[in-house]
Amino acid sequence: MHDQWARRRDIIRLLSQGHFVSGEALASELGISRAAVSKQVANLEEFGVDIYSVKGKGYKLATPISLIDEAKLKTAIKNRCFYFNEINSTNGFLLEHVKDLSSGDICVAEYQSAGRGRRGRQWVSPYGCHLYTSFYWQFSQGMAQAMGLSLVVGCSLVTVLRSLGVDGIGVKWPNDIYLNHKKLAGILIEMSGQADSVCDLVIGIGINLSMSPAQADKIDQPWSDLSELTQLPDKTELMIALQQQLVTDLELFQRQGLKAFQSRWREADLFDGEPIKLLMGENSVEGICCGIDEQGAILLKTEEGTKAFVGGEISMRPA
Repeated sequence: MHDQWARRRDIIRLLSQGHFVSGEALASELGISRAAVSKQVANLEEFGVDIYSVKGKGYKLATPISLIDEAKLKTAIKNRCFYFNEINSTNGFLLEHVKDLSSGDICVAEYQSAGRGRRGRQWVSPYGCHLYTSFYWQFSQGMAQAMGLSLVVGCSLVTVLRSLGVDGIGVKWPNDIYLNHKKLAGILIEMSGQADSVCDLVIGIGINLSMSPAQADKIDQPWSDLSELTQLPDKTELMIALQQQLVTDLELFQRQGLKAFQSRWREADLFDGEPIKLLMGENSVEGICCGIDEQGAILLKTEEGTKAFVGGEISMRPA
């Protein structure tokens, strides 16, 4: 299987030149037959890679693809790094191995067959097109110590993306990252352990880098990616910066709690000072968004005064 992925990655590399490459040229470069080239292209398409095929011209990627440089990633990160071309779920992998992990360890994959978002939604995970990663951390004081953690991760993502020149980036409570008011990245935190003792956390992150038209059709909400930037960020550099920022921010969170992130959150909050509506099941409340409190609840200025609201099913819509 490793040899097969090495060959497929070589095809992606050769098709990343911005022009059509003939089947004969691919076969010659890779030392394989035309039939083998056709089979590998078909396999890549099964994993979600959108490839144009034009008779007389050859093949070309529909959208740019950036693959992780495994050696560079593992050299730059002090913690353990597990890297896969394909996996069921990066979150699932770390949850299965929590006894062998240390805070800061990561799992990265180019393709997830069972990627998940919040509330059990599928996270569309075509090969190589986006960044799929999970980050492990352990809290010694139990699950209560993790309250508000998703907001911290949101702040980390905004910091990293801005450092790479991404403008128009912001957060939407409780844990979505938006670019130009469309969803760019999602966060899924899963826990195991006890409420009042050691707690293992796995933080799953998906960032849209370059969405192909074929994959976009599978998404049922407004989305954005980084493909409109002048230059697509190097995915390896993005992963390195993200892991290091998460370590820095989670260490700060452990020492000072969410209070240390209130100003960062409010500065990045796309709805700060705006009239919004919170939907809580069949109920709703309207008011002015006023940031978050030290437990991660959203603060809403209503006719009855400023109130705090928290809960996994709360969503936000402009009033």
